[in-house]
Amino acid sequence: MEISKPMRFALLLAVVMAAAIAACGGTEDAADGSRAPEVVVAALGDSITAGTPLWDPDPALRSQIPVPDRRSQYEYWAERALPGTDFRNCGVPGERTDEIAARLEACADGADVVIVQGGVNDISQGIAPAPAARNLRAMVRRGKRLGLRVAIVELLPWNGGYPSADRPIRDLNRRIARIGSEEDVPVLPWYHELEDPRQPGRMRVDLTIDLTHPSVKGYRRLGESVELP
Repeated sequence: MEISKPMRFALLLAVVMAAAIAACGGTEDAADGSRAPEVVVAALGDSITAGTPLWDPDPALRSQIPVPDRRSQYEYWAERALPGTDFRNCGVPGERTDEIAARLEACADGADVVIVQGGVNDISQGIAPAPAARNLRAMVRRGKRLGLRVAIVELLPWNGGYPSADRPIRDLNRRIARIGSEEDVPVLPWYHELEDPRQPGRMRVDLTIDLTHPSVKGYRRLGESVELP
């Protein structure tokens, strides 16, 4: 049967529209029918973001972990608590806030949200809370200038550094709260998520694996508490 000119035009238009939709990347994944991530979250920080000691986003470092466990990262749990998100782990153990800041643009490229975490390594290396807070504020402002939604994170209690590190940690957390208020970005209250009410200034023993980093249970608590800006 001969196809009329109007019908041929309609078929051609349908093919072109289908190709255009495919090129733009629809919400359905062609392989398994699952929805593609709607929000990309750049998680920028130190070992707490990386997932130390049972995980690291760097394959070379992860290969040195005897039994890696991807559940040992807050991003793993946050993705499950927040459907439609894709968390990008940009954690590097041991970095100070100035070193974390140097990686912001690379981590946040193509992201919708950036979560800024860091500061305890500044304190452990004898740096006062004030310059660490300036670095954190600068990262928040740079994220906003990039058009990103930004959140900032409290420092965790540090059992291994208690009691000497407790005062500067609390000081820096007060400064972080001020940054959140003045820059109009949410502060994730992670200090209080893991603090032991019976031992103020320290993580609950079941929420830490090594007196410095969270256990899998601790990372789960952090991840499930994440609220995106």
